[in-house]
Amino acid sequence: MKVALVQMSMNADPEENLARAVRGVVDAAGQGADLVCLPELFRTLYIGQREDPALFDLAEPIPGPSTEALGRVAKEHGVVVVASLFEKRARGLYHNTAAVIDADGGIRGIYRKMHIPDDPAYYEKYYFTPGDLGFRAFDTRAGRIGTLVCWDQWYPEGARLTALQGADVLFYPTAIGWHPAEKERFGLEQLDAWRIVQRAHAISNGCWVVAVNRVGHERLEPGAPGIEFWGHSFVADPFGVMVAEAGEDEALVVVDVDPGRIEEVRRNWPFLRDRRIDAYGGIDARFMGDAR
Repeated sequence: MKVALVQMSMNADPEENLARAVRGVVDAAGQGADLVCLPELFRTLYIGQREDPALFDLAEPIPGPSTEALGRVAKEHGVVVVASLFEKRARGLYHNTAAVIDADGGIRGIYRKMHIPDDPAYYEKYYFTPGDLGFRAFDTRAGRIGTLVCWDQWYPEGARLTALQGADVLFYPTAIGWHPAEKERFGLEQLDAWRIVQRAHAISNGCWVVAVNRVGHERLEPGAPGIEFWGHSFVADPFGVMVAEAGEDEALVVVDVDPGRIEEVRRNWPFLRDRRIDAYGGIDARFMGDAR
């Protein structure tokens, strides 16, 4: 399977962003990609920078304009597309949703982001209802895959539950970067932590991990500090090896993802075999140290 990640910068024009995403899919297909993943919420500037009711107007239904446009190009070029969208499910009900569009142009399924952050400039709880579909894997023409979204990256439970459903590849459409003050203070430590936690998902589950970030310094309003999205989209194999990584500019990266590598690694590191599923009863507790 050839997997492509499209690392993009976004502007304030949703139609232009969609057109550029379509071109990215076409270019990836031209390089032999079987599956193409786009960054989180690629149609717009990152809305979480402020709480603004007018920004709900940017949401769309699924199926809707984006899935229709990407479905056409997916069918024309015979590729699977993972597209992260601001979903309008009903009046007043919105989700951060990844749509899996199969190579026949149809929607194979959707995943609604489960973990929703609420931090300075990442005010997602204002916009997004937490997902209610659970963690999911999908059979596509390219293979069995799972998709989570951005903040889910920090939670090993989500990666595990998706891998346990047979996903060979975990995709993470992403919008992560530095507040300007954070870059000066933490810099590469933040970026490295982001890489490490996802490489750990690949290792502990014996599967491939693909993280697809956006790039560019985005400001929703002039003079605001904004967010400097750091890029560095990457592909890690089931041993945690970084087989490809983009830099801090727009990029299209196409990588061979060999499902046979999963079998090879799991035979030598049989972590799924040795799990003590009889001893994990407390994992669904919020916290277990209250009685101390």
